[in-house]
Amino acid sequence: MLELAGVGYRYTRWLFRDVTFSVPAGTVTAVLGPNGSGKTTLLRCAAGLLSPQAGAVRRSTPAAFVPQAHQSTFAYRVVDMVLMGRVRNVPTFATPGRRDHAAARDAMERVGILDLAGTPFSSLSGGQQQLVRIARAVASGTRILVLDEPATGLDLRNQGRLLTLLRELADAQMAVLLTTHQPDHARYLADTVVLLLGPDDVRVGPATRLLQDDTLNELYGIDIGAWPGSAHRTAERPLS
Repeated sequence: MLELAGVGYRYTRWLFRDVTFSVPAGTVTAVLGPNGSGKTTLLRCAAGLLSPQAGAVRRSTPAAFVPQAHQSTFAYRVVDMVLMGRVRNVPTFATPGRRDHAAARDAMERVGILDLAGTPFSSLSGGQQQLVRIARAVASGTRILVLDEPATGLDLRNQGRLLTLLRELADAQMAVLLTTHQPDHARYLADTVVLLLGPDDVRVGPATRLLQDDTLNELYGIDIGAWPGSAHRTAERPLS
């Protein structure tokens, strides 16, 4: 369980304040908003990487944070990247033990990348790298998964694979919180959505109720119904 109560954060101005919602085990919550609205900052507060300047965040277990895609400058294998998720379980100056390697193997198998264990991380496609990051989070043993725009840069097939995986993790009683720029992804995946319309206008509710054209028009300042993309269409189950 992840709970935010009256959370606020500011730099020179408030990005958001009085944000209250919970992410129970077995559910997915998606945060949507235009660029600069504070989505990443809100996620970092939720994950414990930033301390909110107002309100409080409660977590039943430490959260695993999956950032936006980035390149590793070191020649790590996939299994090495996944083992990094076990850091909090390994004593200082110790090396990962049998239990840690078993957890890493289980996580890779669960995510569907066990066959890539010995492959250099840097040689993988963007979609494969994102699956490795999620496996690393799963290997940590946490029950709270926080992801910042996890589908960014992925082709349609890998987007579908990612969304299906996140839904499966939630169905296995993880609490999943993510940001997205794709209303269709939130429609397919999320039980609850958080819409950041302004510092004092944060709306929380069921995805089926809030992700309507009139609200999305207000959120993004465009006519969603006339947009030449697919955001105004009802999302179907993606390809796995």
